[in-house]
Amino acid sequence: MEGTTSFSFEIENPGRDLHGNKVTTVQCHGRLVSEAAGKIKEVVKPLIPQGGRIVVDLSDVNYMDSSGLGTLVGLKASAIHQGLCILEFVNMTPRILELVRITHLTQLFSK
Repeated sequence: MEGTTSFSFEIENPGRDLHGNKVTTVQCHGRLVSEAAGKIKEVVKPLIPQGGRIVVDLSDVNYMDSSGLGTLVGLKASAIHQGLCILEFVNMTPRILELVRITHLTQLFSK
């Protein structure tokens, strides 16, 4: 059942925003579930100490379970705690937005 649990991502080379800050985009694809949650953590967590902005694009994530959500929350908490970067989650699908809403995490994900 590889097709039903597959998750992949690409990292776009760091660019610069209008203020000259480094911006790294992580484009995610597939299902962000417990089996794949470690993959995104392994990629994003080392980017946090490098500073700048990290943009995690979730437009092609078609499903996320509680483990995937917990991983994103942990990454956001790490970014806030270290204070070295801004971690943004963009292009969340309606299904993911609903998961964020019912878990009362809207404010955390909108910062």
